Amino acid sequence: MFSYRHGFHAGNHADVLKHMVLKQIIDYYNQKDVPYWFIDLHAGAGLYDLGGQWAQKKSEFADGIGKIWKTTKCPPAVRDYLDVIKELNPDGELRIYPGSPWITLEHCREIDKLRLFEMHPTEADVLRKNLEQRGARTLKQTTLFASDGFAGLKAHVPPPSRRAIVLIDPSYEDKKDYRRVVDTVKDAMQRFPTGCYAVWYPLVQRREAIELPRQLEKLGAKTWLNATITVHRASPDGLGLHGSGMFVINPPWTLAASMKEALPWLSNQLGQDDRAGFTVENKTD
Repeated sequence: MFSYRHGFHAGNHADVLKHMVLKQIIDYYNQKDVPYWFIDLHAGAGLYDLGGQWAQKKSEFADGIGKIWKTTKCPPAVRDYLDVIKELNPDGELRIYPGSPWITLEHCREIDKLRLFEMHPTEADVLRKNLEQRGARTLKQTTLFASDGFAGLKAHVPPPSRRAIVLIDPSYEDKKDYRRVVDTVKDAMQRFPTGCYAVWYPLVQRREAIELPRQLEKLGAKTWLNATITVHRASPDGLGLHGSGMFVINPPWTLAASMKEALPWLSNQLGQDDRAGFTVENKTD
């Protein structure tokens, strides 16, 4: 159960897509004075040392954030994302990569709240220590649960302000995660139909992964967006991650346009062969 450590994958092409989308959602939610909750069902450790043993084992960041780190011309959504990373590496050397909780903490308001779930005991302990180092404000607005986010979401929707961003990005090492994602979103939408549910999923040679976005479409949301990026052809043996997707229910109305502008550029920069590409599908009310 606890074999997955996100540090192996921090800053890879999947993180680039996920965190670029997340930053756009946060910026949109910040425009309204009403507070919101950020609920992260698989929070990880919060911060990752790209020079550490986990990240260096495969150096996946080199084919992700590492490829675009030095760019000077890019679409606005990519620039917004890169600015987040550069704020944490002010000397211009790419050493630290933020996870979703950290990106949110760096850019939400004091009135907003975070509810973070992390089952891996080591990851949860590191996240707790990282949060403590941020100080009193962070500890006041953040609650960490060292427990199952799928099960824990029920008690947190709808939030008091009836505004929330829910991020769901399990490892999918257990193929049951695909079913749990659909069931969790379905239940949450019944309790809180206006919440923003952002689901990251892998592009792999597995039936469950291929069917997941179609199953999410069938949940009946009035609006959704499905954005994918492919960086190389699928491996003949069916192993490995050749891309990833973000399926967002009740997305900001601005998100589709920003992704249609950003993803052609991003797939060109991160692509490794002639199968690199992107898709943007969306349903509007």
